Amino acid sequence: MSHVIYKIKDFEKQKMPLKLVYISRSEYGRDWHSTPHSHHFTEFFYIVKGKGFFVLQDREVPVKENDLVIINPFVDHTEKSSPQDSLQYIAVGIEGLSFSMPEHEDAKKDIYIYQGNREDNIFYLNKLLREAQNNESQSESICQNIIEILIIKIQREKNFNVEKNDSKRMNKDVAFIRQYIKHNYRNKITLDKLAETRHINKYYLAHSFKKDMGISPIEYLNKIRIKESKLLLETTDFKIADIAEMTGFSSQSFFSQSFKHITNQTPSKYRKDAKKF
Repeated sequence: MSHVIYKIKDFEKQKMPLKLVYISRSEYGRDWHSTPHSHHFTEFFYIVKGKGFFVLQDREVPVKENDLVIINPFVDHTEKSSPQDSLQYIAVGIEGLSFSMPEHEDAKKDIYIYQGNREDNIFYLNKLLREAQNNESQSESICQNIIEILIIKIQREKNFNVEKNDSKRMNKDVAFIRQYIKHNYRNKITLDKLAETRHINKYYLAHSFKKDMGISPIEYLNKIRIKESKLLLETTDFKIADIAEMTGFSSQSFFSQSFKHITNQTPSKYRKDAKKF
């Protein structure tokens, strides 16, 4: 008979300053695309199966099965599947933390990707999914503990710095308007309309939005519209006039003017260049 005891040392457990925002499991085909977006929280994506890309502002980053993708707050991104292999992943949103590596202490990277321990990742993420789905007694505590375990294991594997992030402190009105614009950019939107939606003064809105986001609400609206139009120009054969209407511009001429102002190219030139690759 063999009997081994491992004594656990006394320690003071410190609860991580985080909140689980969501967890989901998704599968997207090659015909799926979404508008680039960002969040005030960090996101984990574990690639369960397939291949694809994470599309950032300045590049596309390839991902494959068993990759763990970490995207820091306020990083514009979207996901797309490989034409041959649909992307399947589990995604987790975590508020209150951001990640960096020792070699990037002065400037956090927008995205980190590495091959994790598949057995552990699947085990903990599936446990997290089931707890969130069942929503039984003390599920919140169990979910909190599971995500803390997962983060600690990630730190062990890759020596990440995990830092407290206060990005939630964004003005609530600004956060609301930001989300409103993302979901309604195809509609006719003015500063008056945005202020009316939130029941606030338009000058207060303009000042608060510029303070938190660095640009005005209308500039942000045009940025979102142009991003979506670029995607449509790259992936569809819709007429430019139709794309202008689909993305909320009042006319093709105003769309072309706005597009050139932001990209230094006309929509037709952008499409022609995109089709070369």
